[in-house]
Amino acid sequence: MIRSAVRSVAPGSLSRALAVRPLLLLVLLVLLAPPARGGPPPEDRCPSISSPGETLGTDAAPRPLREGMLIGYDQLLRLRDLLPDEIWNNRHVFFYPGMRMEIGSCHRRFPVPGFFSDATEQFSDQVSLDELGNLKNYVAGIPFPPEKIDMAASDAGLRWAWNLAFRFRGAGTQARFRIVDVPGRHGEAMTYEGQYFFLQTRHRADLAETDFAQPEAKDSLFVAGGRFLEPTEARHLAWRQLRPMESEQRYQTSDETFVYVPTMRKVRRAATAWVDGMYVPRYRVAGDSGGGGMGVGGNQYTGPSGVINPTSAVSAHQTEHLPRAFTVYTLRPNAFVWRVRGEREVLAPLNSAWPGFPIEKNKNFGPYGLSVASDRWDIRWAVVIEAKPRNPNDFDYQTVLYYVDWQTQQPLYVVTRGSRSRILDVGIPVHRFSDDVMNYPQWENGDRASVFDPVAEVFYRVADDSGWRRESYDARALPPDSKEIHRLTSTSVLVRGR
Repeated sequence: MIRSAVRSVAPGSLSRALAVRPLLLLVLLVLLAPPARGGPPPEDRCPSISSPGETLGTDAAPRPLREGMLIGYDQLLRLRDLLPDEIWNNRHVFFYPGMRMEIGSCHRRFPVPGFFSDATEQFSDQVSLDELGNLKNYVAGIPFPPEKIDMAASDAGLRWAWNLAFRFRGAGTQARFRIVDVPGRHGEAMTYEGQYFFLQTRHRADLAETDFAQPEAKDSLFVAGGRFLEPTEARHLAWRQLRPMESEQRYQTSDETFVYVPTMRKVRRAATAWVDGMYVPRYRVAGDSGGGGMGVGGNQYTGPSGVINPTSAVSAHQTEHLPRAFTVYTLRPNAFVWRVRGEREVLAPLNSAWPGFPIEKNKNFGPYGLSVASDRWDIRWAVVIEAKPRNPNDFDYQTVLYYVDWQTQQPLYVVTRGSRSRILDVGIPVHRFSDDVMNYPQWENGDRASVFDPVAEVFYRVADDSGWRRESYDARALPPDSKEIHRLTSTSVLVRGR
């Protein structure tokens, strides 16, 4: 009907026809308008939710959320439309009676330091992708400004993935950590403590004077590592991971990863050479037995088993990658095929208000130990992107879904699926905005840090009703001094006592 109405108007009488037919004018404006782009609502515009006590079928008018509003477990139904289905369907894990959720800001526009926004403006127009999904001509800043991404384009998901990989994180992160392994239906939770760091060494907008790179790290994109301190079984297990720049153009490139194995009392290369994100040694089989010394019936070279080191099999197992504790720190976007699944308004703990370990050691994470409900949750606009591995043999899942914050590019939720779209893991990363933290350090030029610190993660494994939690509430993301940089980029310091 619309097409026939347009054809019935002769070119010479178009203006007269439009004057008579205002509806046709509106239709033409819609047809001729450029495609609508996605993006968040205006700042401080909060969504409306159902009123307390409202039931299905009532005519009670919804009321808007407001900053500072407190939500208890009995009011959880009011938030149903602001939570991903995967979170809602497992709400018995992520929420609990006695929770006290504080509603934070609605679509707040968080600032970044001037040097980062300047780098985005200066370099983003030259960044491109090749046919294999590799990043080309990227220097610093956000590779693809969100407002310039065509959400209908076939490479939109890949562009968002590179933004997630190179979101602003300051210089990286240094913090203490506590990992709690939550068992399934049987067993007791196990707790591990230590120190870790993630140092971005390339594409650093604050290092313009050294070609946006940390010279000590040579050709590495980042250097990461850590050391376990507790319990005794995992003490002294330490690692370093260096990702080559070549991985931006060839995702198959392996990391340089070294592990100090307490049972061998020496540093060896990791048994798992290729990982997508941040490497973590298999700490649950760690143990300092004193190394491969002489046993009864053996000698100083062979030991009782006739091998040079009777603990070598266990030691090799320790150097395998355990994909937990530091997820979404970094990823290899070119190792996946991406697509945009949509955009939506969500409620997520982007800017935590209440501390945990090591500042507050007894924070309540609910009966499952996997709930961050008693904290501040913000209203955000998320882009939902799905990744399918190019080489499925490298992964124990078939797809992974990321909810990415449109404005800050921070991850809000993570969902992995196996065959037949069966959910494997559901995760909630927790961040904290540094400018809202009292006495947070500043950049050397006096600018505020304006960075999101990854202070916690909770992951629930649906298949066996287990999960894990990582806390790092003392995280800081400002550059370390030159002496500390030398220590972080060295593998020799992995040896115990140094």
